[in-house]
Amino acid sequence: MFSRRLWSRSLSRPVCRRFVTALALLVLAGTAPARAGGAGEDVDLELVLAVDVSYSMDTEEQALQREGYAAAVVSREFLDALRLGPIGRIAVEYVEWAGDGEQKVVVDWRVIDSPQTARAFADAVLGAPLRRVYRTSISSALLFSADQFDLNGYKGLRRVIDVSGDGVNNQGPPVALARDAVVQRGITVNGLPLLLKRAASSALDVPELDAYYEDCVIGGPGAFVIPVQHTEEFARAIKTKLVMEVAGVVPPPGPGPGLVQRAAATEPRVSCTIGEKIWMDHWAN
Repeated sequence: MFSRRLWSRSLSRPVCRRFVTALALLVLAGTAPARAGGAGEDVDLELVLAVDVSYSMDTEEQALQREGYAAAVVSREFLDALRLGPIGRIAVEYVEWAGDGEQKVVVDWRVIDSPQTARAFADAVLGAPLRRVYRTSISSALLFSADQFDLNGYKGLRRVIDVSGDGVNNQGPPVALARDAVVQRGITVNGLPLLLKRAASSALDVPELDAYYEDCVIGGPGAFVIPVQHTEEFARAIKTKLVMEVAGVVPPPGPGPGLVQRAAATEPRVSCTIGEKIWMDHWAN
C-alpha cells in the first residue's frame, strides 16, 4: 500500500500550480492513467466525497465541512486543474456517513465541467439539511462509497474516495479489511483526518488520528492524507486536497513542509482496531 501524508502547511498557491503543471506534462506526454469501463459518459475522475456526520462532529464543524467543500469546487485553483484534464470534466457525489448502515447520498452524481456546474454542485451541498447520527463506521462508509461507482453511468480515468472524519472506526467491519477490499477494486482512498478537538478529547478519541488514517484508512496509487489541526486550515486543506485529486498528481515524497511523505512504518503504528477496543472497554462491560 502507498501511504502518504501532505502536511497542512503545503496549502499554498505555488504548490497548487505545481500540481496543475505536472498534470499538463502528463497529458502532453500521453501518460495519463486509463481504466477500462463500460458504456457511459467519459470523465477524468469519479470522486465520492464521504463526510463524517457522527455526533462527535458538532453542527458548527458540520457547517464548516460543507462550506469548505462548496468553496473548494468553485475556487480558481480547482477549476484550473479541471480544465487541464484530458477530458475536462469530473463526476462527483457527496455522501454523509456515521455508524454502520448510516450512509446517505446528499448530492447524487453530477458532472462538474464549468464554473456554472461547479456552483450548482456547491449550492446543492450547502442547501441540504444538516443531520447528526450515532457511532463511527469508516469501513461501512468506504464500502458504501465504493458501490456508488458501479451505479453512476460514468467512465472515469480514475476513481477516488475522499473520506474525512474526526474519529476512529468503532462499528461495522474492520476498517483495514474494508480499505483493502476497496483498493482491490481499483479505487484510491484519500483521507482528511480532523484533529480540531485534540485538546479536549473524549474517551473515544485517539491522539494519533492522522497516523491511524495513514496506516488503516487510505490506500491505492498515490494515496495521501492531509491532517487538519486548526479550524482556520480547514477550507484551504479541502481545496488543496480536491486540486490534487482532480490533477491526479502527487509531488515526490521527502522530508520538510510542502511535500508528501511516505508513512514511516511498515506495520501500522496505531492498531487498526483501536476504536472497537475503546468502545468495548467503555460501553460493553
